[in-house]
This record gives sequence, C-alpha cells and structure tokens, in this order.
Amino acid sequence: MAYKRGFIPYALAALLIGLVGGFSTVLGPAFVQDIGIAYNNTTWTALAQAMSTAACAPILGKVGDVIGRRKTLLLGIAVFTLGNLLSALATSLVFMMVSRFIVGIGTAAMGPVILAYIATEFPQDKIAKGFSLYMLLSSASVIIGPTIGGLIVSSYGWRTMLWVCVAICAAIFAGCVLTSRNQISVKRPLQNFDVSGAVLILIFFSLLLCVPSFGQNFGWTSRAFLGVLLAAVISLICLIAAERKAVHPILSGSFMKRSAFILSVLALFLTQGLMQANMTNTIVFVNYTQPDNTVISGYAISVMYIGMSLGAIILGPLADRFEPKRILTASFLLTGIGCGILLLFTEVTSVFLLMASLGVLGFGLGGNGTIFMKVVLSGLTPQAAGAGTGTYGLFRDLAAPFGVAVFVPLFTNQITGRIAAGTSEPAAAVASIHFLAIAEILCVALGIVAVLFLPKRNVIKET
Repeated sequence: MAYKRGFIPYALAALLIGLVGGFSTVLGPAFVQDIGIAYNNTTWTALAQAMSTAACAPILGKVGDVIGRRKTLLLGIAVFTLGNLLSALATSLVFMMVSRFIVGIGTAAMGPVILAYIATEFPQDKIAKGFSLYMLLSSASVIIGPTIGGLIVSSYGWRTMLWVCVAICAAIFAGCVLTSRNQISVKRPLQNFDVSGAVLILIFFSLLLCVPSFGQNFGWTSRAFLGVLLAAVISLICLIAAERKAVHPILSGSFMKRSAFILSVLALFLTQGLMQANMTNTIVFVNYTQPDNTVISGYAISVMYIGMSLGAIILGPLADRFEPKRILTASFLLTGIGCGILLLFTEVTSVFLLMASLGVLGFGLGGNGTIFMKVVLSGLTPQAAGAGTGTYGLFRDLAAPFGVAVFVPLFTNQITGRIAAGTSEPAAAVASIHFLAIAEILCVALGIVAVLFLPKRNVIKET
C-alpha cells in the first residue's frame, strides 16, 4: 500500500535513532572514566542531549509543517551525523556536552515528522499498529547497540565506537535520500512563524531540565540552583505571554489542555524516565560491584530493549481493539515489577537478574509508550500534525531526561555519600540501588493512578 511504501524513509530514520542511541548508552560512563572525572558527570552528557531533543521537538515539528517532512527529515539526519562526528573528537566535558546537544537537535528534527507521518497517513484503525511499528524499530534496533557498543569500547575505545555511529548515519542518510525522492509533503507558509515562542521554548525547557540536576548536585539552597530556578520561572512567564500573542503558536493550548494529554504526560513523567535512568544506573552499579566485567551491563541493557520491542508489538496493538486504560494498567504493573527486582540486587548480582529487571521493565515501558501515542495523537490533521506530535514529543522526551536528572543523581550521590561515611564501594552501590527501587515503585504507583483517571476510548481530534 502507498502509506507503507511512503513510510520507508521514516522507518529508516527511526532505525537510525534507535541503533545509534543504543551504541551511545555506554558512551557517558566510558567518556568520564577516560578523561578522569567522577561518574556523576554522566548526568551532564546525558542532560545536554536530552535538553535539545526535548526542547527543539515542537519547534522543529512546526518547521516540518512549514518546509515539508522530507527536507526536515534529511536535515535532521545531517545534524545528527554532525553531532556524532563532533562527539568522536571531544577532548573535554564541555566539548562533549555541546556535541551531544547537536545530536539532540538532529533527533528532535526526525522524531516529530516520523510520528506525524503515522498519525496522518496510516488508516485510523491501524494507528496503534503504526506506533507499535515505530516503537519496534526504535527499540529493536537498540538491542544490539549496548552489547556491541560495550564490546567496541572495551576493545578499541569509545572514539572508535562513535566513528562506527558516524558511518551508520551516512548510510542511512543515503537510503533516505533514495527512498523519499518522490514524496510530497504538506507545507504551510512561513508567514507569522512563532520565532519568539521558539526561542523561549528552547530556553525554558532547557532550564527546566537543569532544575533537578542542579538541586541534587549543587544543593537545593545553592546559588546555582536558585539562579536556574529563577531563570526558569521568568522564561516561563515570558513564554506564556508570547504564545498568547502568537498568530500560529508552536504550543497549542487547545491540544495541551485536554485531560488525555495532561494525564498521559503526568504518567510518562512518573515512569518513562526510568528507562534512561536505569540504563545508566545499571552501568554504574556494575562498575562499582564488578569492575572487571564492563560488558555485563551491555547484555542487560540489550535485554531491556528486547523487552521494549516485545511490549510494543504485543501490548501496543491491543489499544486498537480494547480499552487503552486496561492495557496501560497491565503494562504499568509490569514496569513496577521490573523496578521491584532491583531490591534483589546484591554485591554479586548475576547477569540473569540484571536482565530480568531491565527486561520486565522494558516490556512494560514498550507497551505503555506505544499506547500513550495512540491516546494522544489519534485524529491530528495534516496541517497540525508536525506541531502536535512535536508538542507531545517535547513532553514525552522530557520524561526520560527528567528521570535521568532525578534518578541518576539520586543513585550516584547516595553511593558517594555512603562511601564518604566509610561503606565499601560494592556495599554502597547495593544499598543505594535498593533505595532507588523503592522510590521508583512509588512513582509507578502514582502513574497507575493517573491512568485510571483517563477518559475511556480516547480519540483526540485537533480543533
């Protein structure tokens, strides 16, 4: 069918994001170890990429509505490639942060146009299957990434791993150019583009992501934290004023005020951020408890993405046939079980227990991530698809860095504090992972409450 053939370049882009993202999961800890700085600095490399991925999503989604999906997709891949190339050349933490920020811009350009194509070109009774396919491509392509990435880093170093990523980017770019040549995208005039809104969105949401990280790393009463918090509040006030005046605002109030959007975003914030956080924390945990086995965490993370792939293809399509709330509740319970397995971790945790925790977690996250897209994005018009998917992508992508900003410092700072108090490194890591598990289970429980308040049979139509 035409919509399936037209999806090929977008499928390739989704594959690229997942595959290179999988390789990059082992980058942060390897980089900070190589340049000789503390592990908690992995927060800053992850945060830099997350800031641009999230904050630029609605802006570049709107750009996709203006210049067309094909151009936006190809530009996104080009910027993504540049960011990975610069990352391979990084010699300092600041250099790496700038490079990962550029990678995030490329991701933010690709993500909304991929989702917009599914939301507008797939038949309405196959939307959930379309999003399941997207999740499958994104997560399945990551399965081999952490394992192979870990092996490359162990044998040849993190720079070699990034050069492999650059080669993959170049190949995918060529494939997208060839397969999208004759596609025609819906375009809108550039007149009255919300430039001030775009700038303020980038500033506010970047600052918002910094708030929890600054609080945990510098102290909740420190000048650094209070300065970022004040700047975030001021930029939010300016953003609200700018969007009210805009002729074509990037952030659509009519889209965002619906209960399905609000409750879905709340649930995502409480749970979806566990993915990135637990990946990083698993690597750190293994480094503290089994320092001579740097590949073991890569195997466990790969299993998590296998779980996400299975959750996407098994649970996701059920939202086309059954009440989404029922499926979401089940997937959230699985997410909680995956977090609960962390309570069984010890100083000699086996690879099978690591795999069980991340695998079950991934299965639940793959299911609820797919279904939330069905709940929030069904019924978008072609004219509003880029901005709508970008807005949802903004808050969805904020969930992961929010989880990183909260749960990674919570874990690493707990370890640092316990070691300073005289606890051995392995024992400190075990006690800290147990503390983290309890906090995550409470977040999952609150996410289930949000799901239970979702309206039944949500099909959102843009007005």
